[in-house]
Amino acid sequence: MNIKPLADRVLIEPAEAEQKTASGIIIPDTAKEKPQRGKVVAVGNGTKDHDMTVKVGDHVLYGKYSGTEVDIDGVKYMIMKESDIYAII
Repeated sequence: MNIKPLADRVLIEPAEAEQKTASGIIIPDTAKEKPQRGKVVAVGNGTKDHDMTVKVGDHVLYGKYSGTEVDIDGVKYMIMKESDIYAII
C-alpha cells in the first residue's frame, strides 16, 4: 500500500467486530457493532502548530462515528484527524 495521509490525518485498520459475547452467545452480522479500536497504518506529517502523537503500529481507540471509511485494494480502512483518537492502548 502506498498511501500517505495529509496534515494531521491518520489511516487506521479497524479491528474485527466481536463474533460472540463473553458468555458465548454468537452475534449475528446484523447486530454487530462498528469497532471502535484499530491499528494505525499510516500517519500524516502534522501541522505547523501540532506534531503527531501517534505512530504507525500503535493500537488506538476512536469515536464511534469518527472518520471516514475508505476502501483501498479491497481492504476497509478509516481515515480521521488525530484529534478524533481518544487513546493509545
